Amino acid sequence: MESQQIKGENYTVGYEPETTTVNFQGSLRLSGMAEYEPIVNLLEDVTAQQPVTITLNLQELEFLNSSGISMLSKFVIGARKKKTIQIVVKGSNGIPWQGKSLKNLQRLMPSLKLELE
Repeated sequence: MESQQIKGENYTVGYEPETTTVNFQGSLRLSGMAEYEPIVNLLEDVTAQQPVTITLNLQELEFLNSSGISMLSKFVIGARKKKTIQIVVKGSNGIPWQGKSLKNLQRLMPSLKLELE
């Protein structure tokens, strides 16, 4: 799978195939799951490759609304069902919403590796 990028008004979501990392930057304030569809499709494409590890780098994601958190939760639950993929989530202690919300992803998938810096 090649590198991909989804750009919106205030955000960028990019995929790096060398490291199987999906980088999130900016503010994701999309309204509803329909608007998150391109990002969901990107995450599903990455998962379909059956990599050993998928890293979600959220260190530069300043804001994620409830629809976005729901999208990430559904992705984590889907990956958990596969049982073969390790999810690593990189977050930032400097961004208030991340500590609490990202820990909830660990509840959904106990094997998820959460790295807050």
